[in-house]
Amino acid sequence: MDTQTNSAPRLDLEPAARQIAGMLDAIDDARLAGPTPCPDVTVGALLAHVEGLAVAFRDAARKELGATTDTAPSVESGLLADGWRSTLPVALDEMVAAWRSPDAWQGMTRAGSVDLPGEVAGMVALNELVLHGWDLARSTGQPYRAEEAHLRTSMELLADLGDNPPPTSPFGPPVPVPDDAPLVDRAVARSGRRPDWQPEG
Repeated sequence: MDTQTNSAPRLDLEPAARQIAGMLDAIDDARLAGPTPCPDVTVGALLAHVEGLAVAFRDAARKELGATTDTAPSVESGLLADGWRSTLPVALDEMVAAWRSPDAWQGMTRAGSVDLPGEVAGMVALNELVLHGWDLARSTGQPYRAEEAHLRTSMELLADLGDNPPPTSPFGPPVPVPDDAPLVDRAVARSGRRPDWQPEG
């Protein structure tokens, strides 16, 4: 695995974060109770989770360890706070800026109550944005585009889990897809999601 140089991080999270931020204006309040590809998770809960993970991974990048980095993520229990249309884009911007520092990718940090190398934490942060960006787009009927390098990073990270993730993993067993399926479908399927998922009705 290639690592970042001393002058620049290996990956820029900005395109994946921008993808999510760009979808927010089209999500009206009526959609917040709608389903997502994550079982038992509403659009509102997913948005709350994205804001929480943005703050947590911002702090992980800064090595500011504490309550935000010591709490295991829970998508199902996310409670969307008032003002999220303003605070979520700010949290995403701060997350992106924090991971642009080469120091973020070096040494050890913590996220979701797990200690891990900075480089791995950065890959996990990117993977969260990639997958939840797809979740949000599919749930709200919006287009989704991800950079090839980001999708390949997700594939690399998810492949390390094997075909039978542990019960504590947020990902399910990979969903079979053709070898020539689009890269985004293969990445989504590797996480345990069905690439053809659509909200009912």
